[in-house]
Amino acid sequence: MLTEMSSLKEPNPTVPEQQSAVLPDYMTDPNAVLKDTDAKWRYKQPPDYTKTRKYYSETKSRHHAAGSLPQLVENLVKNWEIEASFKTQLSDWRTVDFAQYSFAVNEREPVSAEHMLRVGTYNAILAPGGTYYDAAAMDFGSSHKTFKRMMPTFAWEVLEVYTEPPVVAFKWRHWGEFKGDYSAVNVAGESVKVPANGQLIDITGVTVAHLNEKMQVTKLKTWFDPDEMFRQMDPSNLAVRVPMASCPIAGGSDAS
Repeated sequence: MLTEMSSLKEPNPTVPEQQSAVLPDYMTDPNAVLKDTDAKWRYKQPPDYTKTRKYYSETKSRHHAAGSLPQLVENLVKNWEIEASFKTQLSDWRTVDFAQYSFAVNEREPVSAEHMLRVGTYNAILAPGGTYYDAAAMDFGSSHKTFKRMMPTFAWEVLEVYTEPPVVAFKWRHWGEFKGDYSAVNVAGESVKVPANGQLIDITGVTVAHLNEKMQVTKLKTWFDPDEMFRQMDPSNLAVRVPMASCPIAGGSDAS
């Protein structure tokens, strides 16, 4: 898949000025939906992305021109992530057409917006059955708490855009520093703990986003290696796995 994407012709990187004038705010401002004060937020108010945005600005590998297609796509995905993680009412999601929306990773079956709202973004992205993490054993709150504690700032950027709307194919990067001890439940029902090592965790993938005439997402399909994060997290195999008779699940309230 990556080879196929790299062979596609690079699109015109700049969106015409007259077109950008009618673009929705979630494509021109990475924090647009944080201003939706009337929306129903998971923790009663919009999350605080200040530290993540600062870390992104200081450590990003790309510097896209204002109004360029890569920047617009990056803004769209950042606003989508905020809504999918923190808005609890689908009708408040502005970045997607939730009546048509589906999300799929690798060769797994697509899931609906309702499913993502119920299980959370991490559980929708990570496959069940892992030796470090089992999405079936972690609820929305516990999954967000696990990764927020592990990486207080987990930045995201677009590396390249291969095709133009309405079907946008792009390569992305997701990175952060492993600053807090990792703790989760795996497929064997074991409590898995990995001590923080301060190292950079840096993963990449490719996504194809289908957009409607309002530049809302109707379908997302992502390809990446979900085990790469865990390989980078524990290169020396220091994980401690303790069998559990039961796996209590606690909610979380941190923004990602």
